[in-house]
Amino acid sequence: SVLALADGFDDPSALFRHEITYVFGQMQHPAAVSSLIKVPSNLNEANMVRHEAAEGPWIDCHARMLPCPGPVPHESCVVALDMYEYENNEQLQYADGLSRRDTRMQCDI
Repeated sequence: SVLALADGFDDPSALFRHEITYVFGQMQHPAAVSSLIKVPSNLNEANMVRHEAAEGPWIDCHARMLPCPGPVPHESCVVALDMYEYENNEQLQYADGLSRRDTRMQCDI
């Protein structure tokens, strides 16, 4: 089913591609990662699709491999990493990734 959904990334509708990206993020299936990892750095893709791919729960293992994708996906990656850290430690505040110096993803945007 993941491979069949991945074919939808060729659909002309950005909304449809966004929904596929969202579903992949919710599924958290390893087979979806190879399709998702390409989306944030694709400058020809709609920002809402790139944002959804960058914010997915799978991002932590691949964030350091992402090239500088522009402001929208970059900030989405920062938020996703912050949420991941919050879910995996004892922090009281999860939304502090944009307020502190973040060295995980350095990029000139």
